[in-house]
Amino acid sequence: MEKKILHNFQAETIEEKTRWFRSLTIEERANNLVMFTEMALALNPKLGIKKNAQPAKGRVRVLSKA
Repeated sequence: MEKKILHNFQAETIEEKTRWFRSLTIEERANNLVMFTEMALALNPKLGIKKNAQPAKGRVRVLSKA
């Protein structure tokens, strides 16, 4: 299989993104998680604040936009 570099959004399928993510080491995956978390908190510092959070009964948690 010949590898090639594509430069358009149509080539970024979920399968390609999954293949890329699986190619990362555990350390690289953790670094990406930290990077995305820091970016999200920089854009919205109140993101980590929970309002009226209550544990759900059972094993399923239903999330809703308040």
